[in-house]
Amino acid sequence: MCADGSAPWRDQVVAEATSWLSTPYRHQASAKQQGTDCLGLVRGVYRALFGVEPESPPPYRASPRHWGAGEPLLDAARRNLNSVAMPDRGDVVLFRLHRAAPASHCGIMIEADRFIHAYRGRGVIISVYAAYWQRRLAGAFAFPETL
Repeated sequence: MCADGSAPWRDQVVAEATSWLSTPYRHQASAKQQGTDCLGLVRGVYRALFGVEPESPPPYRASPRHWGAGEPLLDAARRNLNSVAMPDRGDVVLFRLHRAAPASHCGIMIEADRFIHAYRGRGVIISVYAAYWQRRLAGAFAFPETL
């Protein structure tokens, strides 16, 4: 059980996230087993848990170089999720794939050392939360009911 006693809720997050495994990658999509990108996976899990998304993302390009100024993904997470110091099971993790770029990739922790995400060319997969990803962590956020 997590330190805050919320393991049952986190179990629901992880169960929903893993139900998206093998969904093909599709930019800007968010449909289980039909197609999704990394943000679409988080949006789909949020919808499954709460019934509706807190906000719809504007159209975005695949490359964060074309997003303009600011941190749109990180700012949206700050508005709609709860910031946490260290990611735990069921938490959303955001990554900067390039040091000087905005956060542009996200996933959901399913274990202390694994997370699920949609990856171009691979679809929804589980990856090890290894040093590569840890160095790129831009923020970690809990879904509202997990705190």
